[in-house]
Amino acid sequence: MVKILLLLVVAVNGLYAARFFADFLKHKEEAMAEPGNNVFLAIWGAVVFFLSTFGISDFALSTVVYRARKLLEDKKLPGTLNTQCAIPVAVMALAYISAISVEPKTLVLLIVAQMIGAYFGPRFVVRMPVTRIRLFMGVGLILAAFFVVAGKFNLIPSGGEAIGLTGGKLALAIGLMIVYGALNNVGIGSYAPTMATVYALGLNPAVAFPVMMGACTFSVPVGASEFVRLGQYGRKITLFSSIFGIVGVLAAVYIVKSLNVSMLQWVVAAVVLYSGASLLKGAMASEAVKQEA
Repeated sequence: MVKILLLLVVAVNGLYAARFFADFLKHKEEAMAEPGNNVFLAIWGAVVFFLSTFGISDFALSTVVYRARKLLEDKKLPGTLNTQCAIPVAVMALAYISAISVEPKTLVLLIVAQMIGAYFGPRFVVRMPVTRIRLFMGVGLILAAFFVVAGKFNLIPSGGEAIGLTGGKLALAIGLMIVYGALNNVGIGSYAPTMATVYALGLNPAVAFPVMMGACTFSVPVGASEFVRLGQYGRKITLFSSIFGIVGVLAAVYIVKSLNVSMLQWVVAAVVLYSGASLLKGAMASEAVKQEA
């Protein structure tokens, strides 16, 4: 089952890569004339996907940097955020799925659940106030980070060592992953909630990584391919991120594989706390804009 999953990752992302490189070569001169120092873009690609491999949003970080340095028109930002991460995320998925022990049934069911949520979610999520969603998710993630830290100090029972789920815990995880996939459609990333869920259900914290990357690596290339077809993305940024992002990913994967469970629990706490604070900040900013209007 895992081998089939790995082959599908290669096939889906291979098709995207072929489409991107064909488009880049067709517009090579135009692409290389786009804004951005080559050395900076190479270093940034490695750094942002190093951090992304730990669950820190490359979308959020790249948005800040590209706008601050005026590397893109706003209309090309969504396309670039998708196209630049497709190949690095595929490498993350291949590395984590093959290197970290996860019970195959649990892995596949959780990945499929998030894909189902991402597909059907827009029909329901678009009706919900984004600010309210971010507020509740932000508070929830900060509480989750608190419980992780409390467990580290033996104030409450901490996460477990299991590599798979059964029964009610598996059903709960599937339901939550469907929700997380749906929330992706309003810009709320699934990395931190997945980390918190995996931890809370008693799984080894490392299990979150193949689940997170496995789900994203099937959904991202589909949208990225469409942006390539329309030409609504930064070709130069995508080239450097696709190549040097792999370097950052492999460095981070090596660190994650070598960390013990205790250290990974701190990583989970830090990422979940960061994501929760970011959601609360976004919710408060949105509310402030509404009041000014």
